[in-house]
Amino acid sequence: MRNNVINHPSHKTELGKLNRVIGQLEGVKKMIEDQRYCVEILQQLKAARSAIKGVEHNILKNHMQMCLLNAAKSQDEHEILKKIAELQNIIKNYN
Repeated sequence: MRNNVINHPSHKTELGKLNRVIGQLEGVKKMIEDQRYCVEILQQLKAARSAIKGVEHNILKNHMQMCLLNAAKSQDEHEILKKIAELQNIIKNYN
């Protein structure tokens, strides 16, 4: 990167979504404490997992659109290869 300045994208828009997920998980804890029906608990867990995946998708999209693109624009081969390796590692470990 030029002048060794690294500009990371802001992910502040994801905070509201994460707060909702935290609320969902608190709700799941309460459901378990209240001995609610298993299927109801599982449905809430699936909804929370889906919301987290949405946040992951948005952050990955921003990373590719900003961080990877900035590395490509810099024409710094080391930085480009580093970003590609990061993405390969994320994809390899993504479930």
